Amino acid sequence: MSSTAGLILTCKAAVAWEAGKPLIIQDVEVAPPKTMEVRIKIKYTSLCRTDLYFWESKTPLFPRIFGHEAAGVVESLGEGVSDLEVGDHVLPVFTGECGDCRHCRSDVSNMCDLLRINSVRGVMLADGQSRFSINGEPVNHFLGTSTFSEYTVVHSGCVAKINPLAPLDKVCILSCGVSTGLGATLNVAKPERGSSVAVFGLGAVGLAAAEGARIAGASRIIGVDRSSKRFEEAKKFGVTDFVNTSEHDRPIQEVIAEMTNGGVDRSVECTGNIDNMISAFECVHDGWGVAVLVGVPSKDAVFMTKPINVLNERTLKGTFFGNYKPRTDLPSVVDMYMNKQLELEKFITHRIPFSEINKAFEYMVKGEGLRCIISMED
Repeated sequence: MSSTAGLILTCKAAVAWEAGKPLIIQDVEVAPPKTMEVRIKIKYTSLCRTDLYFWESKTPLFPRIFGHEAAGVVESLGEGVSDLEVGDHVLPVFTGECGDCRHCRSDVSNMCDLLRINSVRGVMLADGQSRFSINGEPVNHFLGTSTFSEYTVVHSGCVAKINPLAPLDKVCILSCGVSTGLGATLNVAKPERGSSVAVFGLGAVGLAAAEGARIAGASRIIGVDRSSKRFEEAKKFGVTDFVNTSEHDRPIQEVIAEMTNGGVDRSVECTGNIDNMISAFECVHDGWGVAVLVGVPSKDAVFMTKPINVLNERTLKGTFFGNYKPRTDLPSVVDMYMNKQLELEKFITHRIPFSEINKAFEYMVKGEGLRCIISMED
């Protein structure tokens, strides 16, 4: 048992008080974990576009502590937690694995009934209360993780225990975007060695999908984006060909079909743009082509394609978090990095101390870089 177990801890957190305004680093109180909860000392965290989206939005859940890509060390355990110990190195994850529901018992689903992502809940499941407060007033959680705090409390089902030798300042990016893109390719698209893959969107998630295609041994990886400045960087992730959507006045699926003698074997869509989604499906080869949708479209978007595109044996799939079960599968993704199969360093383009966290938002708003690592101890 740690010396701080059961105590309320005062630590620094970057608090968002209103939409679009700089985060304020200030003291917060972090309550001890309750039943099936874990208190984690965050070592490193990074900014994901999901954080940016909700920070910019006029959600009523302010004040709030954002952050959901991170790595840390278990500080203390709540009642009922039996598969973790104080000192374990862990990744807190925005979605979970209770182990008991139909999804968790399924070999093909990772969409846990109890711990599935919930962006509108600002409290913990155990009692409907926040574990964060400032001068006695509650501060909202974000995605059950809130990693922009030196200490955070997370449901144990959303905590993946990892290899203690893994560098936390690198594997922290595996708790969201990189795993999402990587798993979309390796677990869902499943390209064969020597096959062709098209990736729509060359941000961090799309480049992780390309990295998955590289690992799988695809011989041709076509990057599709509207920004030519991303093409050179994408070569580091195995991308061999590039299509700039803004340079064509005909459907991109026609361009790709012409490039590949009828279509690619697999495609992965990572933008959430409905036109790109349709293009990603229609650009795969008939008879065996598989398209995987990763990006989240607007709630009113409608996917439209001619039924013959399906009847001609093209397959359309969706995926959530790359079909990884957080507790079961993320340790093996970390091991892929440790075994030098997966290259994480090329995703990390900036490093800043916690005191400069607002710079990470500036980088992302300007479209500069992929992942910015925020050191909580600098």
